[in-house]
Amino acid sequence: MTVSFQLSVHHGVGALRIGAGPMHDRLADDDDERRPVMGYAYGWPTNEKFSIEAHRHLRAQLIYATAGVLRVSTADCTWVLPPQQAVWVPADVVHSVTATGSFDLRTLYLHPAAIHGLAEGCCVITVSPLLRELILHAIRVGPDYALDGADARILSVIPDLLGAIAPEPLQLPLPRDRRLRIVTDALLENPSDNHPLSHWAKRVGASERTLLRHFNGETGLSYLQWRKRLRLLQAITLLSKGCSVTATAYELGYEGPSAFVAMFRRELGVSPRRYLALNDERERGAAAG
Repeated sequence: MTVSFQLSVHHGVGALRIGAGPMHDRLADDDDERRPVMGYAYGWPTNEKFSIEAHRHLRAQLIYATAGVLRVSTADCTWVLPPQQAVWVPADVVHSVTATGSFDLRTLYLHPAAIHGLAEGCCVITVSPLLRELILHAIRVGPDYALDGADARILSVIPDLLGAIAPEPLQLPLPRDRRLRIVTDALLENPSDNHPLSHWAKRVGASERTLLRHFNGETGLSYLQWRKRLRLLQAITLLSKGCSVTATAYELGYEGPSAFVAMFRRELGVSPRRYLALNDERERGAAAG
C-alpha cells in the first residue's frame, strides 16, 4: 500500500495539505526575509510506502532524514538520501518525495534572499555534525525566534555553511525521451534487471544505436553506466536498512558480492562496509557534539 499526500497549489506554489499541515505551508511559502532560515520536523512511523506528489515552494529546502531513507525526484533526476546526507532543493523547483518505510524528517526552508553561492540545482550533501546541530537548533527554536536575538545569529551561519559543502555524486539523471523513459521506469522498478540494451530496443521500437545516443545525450551516461548508478543508489538504500553486503549484491542482480563491492568502491572510493562505518562515525560524532 502506498500512502500519497495530495498537494494543492496557490499563487503558483505547492502547499502540503494533508499530513504535515498548516505549519508546513507557512514555513515553505513564508516570504518574510527577516527570518531567512526556518526548521520543520516530521515523522513517518509506519512501514507503509510514503509519497508526496510533485510540488514546489517559495523557499529553498534542505531535506534531511535522521532515520530512514528518502528518495527525492525532479523531472530530470532522482536522489537517494540515507541518514547523514541531505538533498538541496532550490526555490521553485518542482520535486516529489517518496519512502518505502519509516523515517524521521528534519528540513530547513531558506528564503531566496539568503542564498548566495549555493548550488543552482538540486544536489546531495553530507551533513556534518555542525550542520546537523544547526538543523536541530532551527527546529527547537521554531519559526518565531527573536529577530535580534542569539538564535537569529546562530541560524544566520547556515547559508554560509551550506555554500562551503561540496556535493556528493549521488544523483541519477532521468531522460526526457519517451522511449528511454520506458526503459528507465522499468529499471527503477527492478534495478536487478540484467537485460542488454538490445532487449529494450526491440521493446520500444528503436535501434540500439539510437537508444544509446539518446542515453548519452540526455543523461551524460551510457546505458550500462546509468544502470550501475541506479544500482549504487539502491545499494545505499538497502545497506542503510540493514541488509548485508551479500544480500544486497544478489538483490541487485550481481552474481556474487565481489563484483558488487568492486563497483561500489570504484564509484564512492570506499567499500560498502566502510561507507556504513563512516556514516555511523558521523552519527556518533553528531550525537556526542
